[in-house]
Amino acid sequence: DVQLQASGGGLVQVGGSLRLSCAASGFTSDEYAIGWFRQAPGKEREGVSCISGRDGSTSYDDSVKGRFTISRDNAKNTVYLQMNSLKPEDTAVYYCAADVTTDWDYWGQGTLVTVSS
Repeated sequence: DVQLQASGGGLVQVGGSLRLSCAASGFTSDEYAIGWFRQAPGKEREGVSCISGRDGSTSYDDSVKGRFTISRDNAKNTVYLQMNSLKPEDTAVYYCAADVTTDWDYWGQGTLVTVSS
C-alpha cells in the first residue's frame, strides 16, 4: 500500500524555521511527484511546493519562494520541506501528497505549523 507520513510541525516564532518530513512507503519517493499543500483555518487548501519524480525539478508557490526549500533523500525515501523566515500567514495544517495514478491521489495526515508573532 502507498502510504505517506508527514511530521515535523510545531510552534515557532516569526522568523523561525521548521523542517517538515514526508516519509513514503509502498513506493520509492523518487518514483512519483511529491507535493506539499497547506490549509489555514477558514481557507481552502493550497499548493506550496512539489518535486518531480522524474528529474527532481521543483516548483514553489509565490508566497514561499525564497523561504521554503523542498528536497528528497532517496536513501530514506523521504521528502522534506525546509521552511525558513516563517510568517504568521504560514500557519496552517501542512499535508504531503503523491501524484501516483491521478492528480495527488495519495495523502498523508496533516502536521500543524503555528507561527506566533
